[in-house]
Amino acid sequence: MEGIHHVKLPVSDLEKSLAWYRDHLGYQEVMHFVEEGVLMGIALAHPNGGPGFAIRLNPEVAAGARGFDFFAIGVPGEAAINALAAHLAAQGVAHNGVMRTPVGWLLSGITDPDGYDIRFYTVPLEIPEGGGLLVRES
Repeated sequence: MEGIHHVKLPVSDLEKSLAWYRDHLGYQEVMHFVEEGVLMGIALAHPNGGPGFAIRLNPEVAAGARGFDFFAIGVPGEAAINALAAHLAAQGVAHNGVMRTPVGWLLSGITDPDGYDIRFYTVPLEIPEGGGLLVRES
């Protein structure tokens, strides 16, 4: 395998979601998917790379998945994740700030227009010394 080809999110409003991912995170439109004359999906890409990303009109599924974190977006280091936090705050996007975790830095508490939890982690992951599995206690 070569990794993840693309991620597809169900959304309740294509234009609203497109504007959010474009304006706040820098994604760009690549292709529109029209079915029987109706715009049903939009493929997006980020200029810095990463897997393909698409939004698909499906309000019922979007409503049922509210609050779920479908994926985490990688950010190249502590300086970049702090800059992203400042960028989002300046645009009025609420978040929990940047915090240290056992595997790197995390920016969380961000929600998109459908209420999906969007998280950012620094990459590469910092695997604890000795490797093995990381156990998280609640």
